[in-house]
Amino acid sequence: MGINAVFEALSHPVRRKVLALLKASPMSAGDLAGHFDLSKPTLSVHFSKLKQAELVAVERQGTSLIYHLNTSILEEALAGLLSLKDQAR
Repeated sequence: MGINAVFEALSHPVRRKVLALLKASPMSAGDLAGHFDLSKPTLSVHFSKLKQAELVAVERQGTSLIYHLNTSILEEALAGLLSLKDQAR
């Protein structure tokens, strides 16, 4: 996981909303799509960015893809930011 990929993924409001939704519980791609007025290909790009940054994990259940929030990556990103702040002092 590259920290740049995490920050790039977090830079878009749609991806931040996906993470906020997943904070409550894992959701299928279809359930997540119901929260957005975006095309499936557009959402797929956002999901892909989140997967590349390892902010979400995906498992297949039958024909559905279930997305889970990967909180450990968020914690690592936050720790990285805090260490930058400490280095600046």
